[in-house]
Amino acid sequence: MTPLGGKRSSAPATRVLVLGFGNPGRQDDGLGPAVAAEIEKLDWPGVTARDNYQLVLEDALEIAENDVVWFVDAARDGAEPFGIQPLSSAPNIAFTSHLLRAEVLLAICQNYFERAPQAFQVGIRGYDFEFQEGLTEGAQRNLLEAVKFIQSSIGDLIGIEQ
Repeated sequence: MTPLGGKRSSAPATRVLVLGFGNPGRQDDGLGPAVAAEIEKLDWPGVTARDNYQLVLEDALEIAENDVVWFVDAARDGAEPFGIQPLSSAPNIAFTSHLLRAEVLLAICQNYFERAPQAFQVGIRGYDFEFQEGLTEGAQRNLLEAVKFIQSSIGDLIGIEQ
């Protein structure tokens, strides 16, 4: 049984990675790590959740080992409660040490590991990004909706009945 009462299927054929990134010390910028923490609690087979302050080059190896990757971050503007878009590898893999886009990591996976996982970018609407811990009330509501959507999508993909 899963924490939500669903039944586990046999070993999943699909491996899923949820990468939540952002700075929890800057209020709503911590939405990405908060999603990763919630998905990790599910303890579903074949599903890994990780968080970091930002995407880093070293993430490419782990991304390449998965079939589906969810990149989750806070959004200063845009859709509420969250927006989602499918990603593909960037035609140009240029980057700086302070800015590494998910599409660049996918291009690195394709070019160096010959793997192209299906990928999605989720931008959860945040409101305040001051140097303070804790999500705002609005961001907490948006977090719940995003987690529900991601959880349902992953459950459908790996065959966990919810």
